[in-house]
Parts: sequence; structure tokens; C-alpha cells
Amino acid sequence: MIKNYDVIIVGGGPAGSSAARKLVRGGKKVLILDKYSFPRLKLCAGWITPETVRDLELDFTSYPGGIKKYNKLHFYIKGIHIPLPTTQYSIRRYELDDYLLRNSGADFELHKVKEIVNHKGKFVIDDLYESEYLIGAGGTNCPVYHTFFKEINPRAYDDEITTIEEEFPYDWKDPECRLWFMENKLTGYSWYVPKENGFLNVGIGGTLNGMKKNGMTIRDHWKLFTEKLNKKGLVTDYDFHARGYSYFLRKRVNTVRAGNALIVGDAVGLATLDMGEGIGPSVKSGLLAAESILNGTPYSVDSIPKYSIPGIIFPFLRKK
Repeated sequence: MIKNYDVIIVGGGPAGSSAARKLVRGGKKVLILDKYSFPRLKLCAGWITPETVRDLELDFTSYPGGIKKYNKLHFYIKGIHIPLPTTQYSIRRYELDDYLLRNSGADFELHKVKEIVNHKGKFVIDDLYESEYLIGAGGTNCPVYHTFFKEINPRAYDDEITTIEEEFPYDWKDPECRLWFMENKLTGYSWYVPKENGFLNVGIGGTLNGMKKNGMTIRDHWKLFTEKLNKKGLVTDYDFHARGYSYFLRKRVNTVRAGNALIVGDAVGLATLDMGEGIGPSVKSGLLAAESILNGTPYSVDSIPKYSIPGIIFPFLRKK
């Protein structure tokens, strides 16, 4: 028997769970489908802004995971150190995503989506689930994107970002967040992000086309980066087991809604152009998609900032 819902969301990350939370509060019957059980490993530096904290309605006193506050970010641009006073936070996606999903109020089922058809005004998924509205929050490889948006909103592959990183338990001594830009001809940056409860995230990311032009791979850059971490005494005597992934920066966004199908987060490609910030834009897009469904208003991501650094330097620009 097919299970019927008002809205089905494919993908249980911050975009999907944020949309679900707002829809459930608005009286909708919502199902989230994800191919992974939660909590699950999610490669991500885990940087969130105060604005994202507000959008997620995170209460630091009741949140069960670790949240580390930074009063300064340390930028290194071609060797020049720029300490930037600001208020920012880091979280573990392993903890945050599980918390947001469990507190969304939506039903959840572990399911890998194989087929989606639009039948008589309803979306039918694998002959098991049916809904009036469908939200694709499944990241870069979202099945909703590939079914309904691949042709009308093609990927800007010249803006594909490739990354390699690792998050691991580590007795870090330096509590500061550090970011190195444009080293070794990398069109991107590397990061050192200490987290609460004895975890550390280090990684490197850049444009795939830029690496090809410079004759280097992400693994080449990773080797140089880990050697730097060791030389600076930031990470020593550690055997790395890093993994990679790719996503898209914010560029051409032609269509984010096709009938009653909507896409959000990395399914759209909303990471900021300067920092590759993905969590904040994903959350905002989820909330905007939910608002569109609830109020019958147009859905657009035009109001979501394309750059992160202006909001870091001038936080009032991103206050509600």
C-alpha cells in the first residue's frame, strides 16, 4: 500500500530538515527519505555563522552536541596573516544533522530513491510513497534534481569544487580556526578547524578546472597541506585517512521549482563563491521552499547571499 503525504523531502541534511520543520509547523504531513541512517558521517568543515544559528533556532543550552565559538578567524592570503575579529561557530555534522532531523517533526524512513514519476498530479516514489509536493534535498547527486531539473537547470561544471578532508578525534593544542588561501597555485583554500569535545577537521578544496590548468591533483595539494600541518606543529604523528567529494559553487541558477517539485541546498548548488559556505545557504533555501509551499508564494533563491566574507566582516549585513 502506498503511503501518502502532503510533502516528501528526499534528503535529511540541514536543507531538508529545515524545510520539514517549517512545513510541519504549518500543518503539513511530511516524510523525509534518506539513503543513510542517522547519525551518519558527513564530510564538512562544519562552519556556521550566527545567522545560521538563528535560522536553525539552535539553543546552545539544550543542544546535545558540541558547538565551538570563535572570536577570530585567521586568514592567510599568499602568506600574509590577517586575523579577523568576528563571531563564528563550528559544529560536527555527525551531531547537528541527526539533531535537526529528529527535531523536525517529520516522519523519516531509510530508503534509497530509485524512481520518481509524476502521476495525475502526484509524485510517486518507487511505488511506495506519494505526495502532492516534492522537495529535493539530496545534495549534488539528488534524484529529484536528476529527474526534474537536469535539463532545465544544468550544472555549471566550470564551477565544480573538489575537496579532500578528514574529521577525527585529536588533542589539538591550537584552538584557533585557520584558513590558507591560494597556496601552491590552488584556486581555493585549506583549513584547520578545531571542534569541541576533542575533534579536529582539516581539509582542502579548490576548483577542479583550476587544478587541471596547474597540472596538480587534489591529492598533490593534500600532501603539501599535511606536510605544512606537521611542520607548524598543528597535526603531528597522525596517519591520515582522508576522503574526497565534490559540489558546486553558486553561479547559474535557472530554475528551482518545476510545478510542485522544488530543489534546495547542494541540489541547487548554493555554496558561496568566496568561502564555499554551504550550510547557511542550504538552510535558507529549505526555509524559503517551505514558505513557498505553505503560502503559495514564488520560490526563489535570489535573496540568499552569494558571498560569505562581507557578512563576516560586517555582520549587520546578515542580521534579520
